[in-house]
Amino acid sequence: MKIVIAMLKHETNTFSPLPTPLESLGPHGAPLRGDEAYDHFKGTRIPMGAFIDLAEEIGAEIVIPIAARTAPSGPVAQSAFEAVTEVICDSVAEGCDALFLDLHGAMVTDDFEDGEGELLERIRVAAPNVPIGVGLDFHANMSERMVRNCDVAVGYKTYPHMDMYEAGRRAGELLLDMIAGKISPRMSFANCPVMPNILRMATDEAPMDEIMARATALESERVLAVSVFPGFPLADTAHTRFSVLAVTDNAQDQGERICRDVLDLAWQRRDGFIYELTPFSEGVSCAKSLKDGPIILLDMADNCNSGGTLDSMSLIREALDQGLENILAGPIYDPEAVATLVEAGVGSQITLPVGGKFDLDAIEKRGEPLSLTGRIKTISDGKFVVQGPVFTGMQVDLGRTVALDTGAMQIVVCEGRVEPLDLNMFRFVGIEPLDKRYIILKSKVQYRPTFGAAAKHVIECNAVGVGSADFSQFPYKAVARPIFPLDQDAVYPSAGR
Repeated sequence: MKIVIAMLKHETNTFSPLPTPLESLGPHGAPLRGDEAYDHFKGTRIPMGAFIDLAEEIGAEIVIPIAARTAPSGPVAQSAFEAVTEVICDSVAEGCDALFLDLHGAMVTDDFEDGEGELLERIRVAAPNVPIGVGLDFHANMSERMVRNCDVAVGYKTYPHMDMYEAGRRAGELLLDMIAGKISPRMSFANCPVMPNILRMATDEAPMDEIMARATALESERVLAVSVFPGFPLADTAHTRFSVLAVTDNAQDQGERICRDVLDLAWQRRDGFIYELTPFSEGVSCAKSLKDGPIILLDMADNCNSGGTLDSMSLIREALDQGLENILAGPIYDPEAVATLVEAGVGSQITLPVGGKFDLDAIEKRGEPLSLTGRIKTISDGKFVVQGPVFTGMQVDLGRTVALDTGAMQIVVCEGRVEPLDLNMFRFVGIEPLDKRYIILKSKVQYRPTFGAAAKHVIECNAVGVGSADFSQFPYKAVARPIFPLDQDAVYPSAGR
């Protein structure tokens, strides 16, 4: 058996000023291919790692034509999308027994608001009879076009994403069972007009815990997988909303009933998806009053895994202005500052502007660098492997990375954008994060299994950034209206059926 395994994975924040060219879709200025892709993803706890393991277990010939991914940013350049799509389509057109795809589900390109739908439809045209199995992110903005152009799709069930490998493996197993004639998969899909706040999507908290429990309970011998997608609200598209996908063994009517059942519950619990905002200066004041640490100050609005620039200095400035000390902050994306720091060298005392290099036109904010004076503590190549429970085994390359000690704060500045998912994010530059009283992290929920588990207190701060939890800041144009909570009078006609 010959299995093609490929990836085109991007969560697009349509309000982000960061471009997404082809060279951003891989760790060395280009997407990975062949053996290089295999070596990079083999052993990782994501769908690509699961697909590779599954193919090897059955002795299949593995072909990885391309694996393209990067941190969330603005729309994918059309030329980049076309280049990656052509490689995938050409590979399956040459002949294979199955295609495993690791996708996100919320990709927008310059020309297509439903990037995955366009990709899958082109693959269907190139190879109409090739069975297609897809692993999807929990935050996918699902479309009927995506569902129509694949045979099996399974999404993560957790946020923070702890089951990425399991979701990919389930998608692959179901596709192989279909090929073997053991099952006849049918997919049912539906959505409702709710756009949850990302901060209210954690699957171990209400309302998502109840919704996910209901979805899992509905799985059975004939109901092969139920995937819930609360969506990615920072992608301004017509498909941005809460959706459910059920894969059944030739029981589509049952799948449709299950989708309605879960969506009815989501609609009933919709008020729980609203995030209550407070001024971030109050969060800093609260942190200052707490006695024991580490105390995490979450810079949620500039989270790069929501498309943030990772260079907003607003929360850091506020923390310093309020006199906080023994702070660890970062990483901050600022290649210009890194170049200056590297040229100065370890041990040098230096004053320079850090961060604030991007104007955030969508939310009408200008970039505001922060002038810092400090001693250069460490210079690193920025490479380490994630050891924690989220993205386990992934090779991280932050580019050149510098630790600067200002006295009150140690700050990590780098040439790449990666959310601080692992304590190694700071240990690899010689900083022990658990020794710090305050840790300023640019994250929303993914930090919880690592930094969150070690923190004494966590203060959520919605400062400045295009990952903001404040929907009122964004000029939505494409989202299908009315939708809750943008429109309090939104209705869901299917509710209660």
